[in-house]
Amino acid sequence: MKNVLVTGAAGQLGRCIKKVASNYKSLSFVFKDSKDLDITNKEKVDAFFISGNFDFCINCAAYTNVDDAERFPEMAYAVNADGVKCLAEACSSNDVKLIHISTDYVFDGTKQSPYLPEDVPNPINAYGKSKLRGEKYIQEFLEQYYIVRTSWLYSEYGNNFYNTILKKAKTEKKLSITTDQIGCPTNANNLALFLMGFLKAAIKPYGIYHFTDGEAMTWYEFAARILRENRMDDVVRLEKVKNYRTFAVRPKNSVLKIRHD
Repeated sequence: MKNVLVTGAAGQLGRCIKKVASNYKSLSFVFKDSKDLDITNKEKVDAFFISGNFDFCINCAAYTNVDDAERFPEMAYAVNADGVKCLAEACSSNDVKLIHISTDYVFDGTKQSPYLPEDVPNPINAYGKSKLRGEKYIQEFLEQYYIVRTSWLYSEYGNNFYNTILKKAKTEKKLSITTDQIGCPTNANNLALFLMGFLKAAIKPYGIYHFTDGEAMTWYEFAARILRENRMDDVVRLEKVKNYRTFAVRPKNSVLKIRHD
C-alpha cells in the first residue's frame, strides 16, 4: 500500500483527484487543504511529513489568480515558490517523491509552435515567475520529482473559465471574449487520471512533463464550444475582442506539446 499526500485538496484539481482516488485500492490518500496544512509553514510541514510516512506528495496548492499575483506578488511567491520549497525540503528529508503541478505561464508566448518540456522558460508576469521559482526549488532540493505543466484548467468545481461562461450566459446577452491568446483547455478530471499514472507504475523517468487535452484554441473558440456543449449558443451572442485588457500581461501562445514516447 502506497501512501499519497495531496496538498491543496480544496481546489478543483484536488477535488478531481479525490473523486477518482477510490478506484485505486493499492493507494491510500490523505487530502489536506490550506486550513489543514499550510505549505508556507515550514515547521508544520516538516512535522506532518515526519509523522505521515508518505511515498508520494501531489502538490495541488497554488496561488492562481494571475491579476492579483501581479498586484500582490509577495502572496503569489509565498505559496508558489516558498511553499513549494518547504514541500521539496520535506520530501527530500523523508524520501518522498513529489508530483508538482506547474503552468504554461512559465513561457513568454513568443514561440510560433507548441512549447516542449525542455524549452527555456521566460515568464512575463508575476504568476509565471513565482511558479518557475517553485520549479527551480524542486530541481535544487530533489532528484525524485515530477513537474507537470498544464494549462487552462477547468472542471465542474470552483471558479474557472468554463463555469464563468455558463454563469454569465444566464444573465448577459453578449459576451466579449479575446481572440488574442491561444492555449489548450484541460479538464482537471483528465489531469487527475494522468497523475494517477505516476503513482501506479514508477517507470516514468523523473523530470518535467506537459499535459493538456491536446487541442489548441483561443479563449473565444473555447467559449463558443462551452456554449454549444450546453446548448446555450442561441441564448447569448459572443463578440470577438482582439486586445482584451487585463492587469497582468499574458503569453499570446501558451500551447504545450505533449510527448507520447
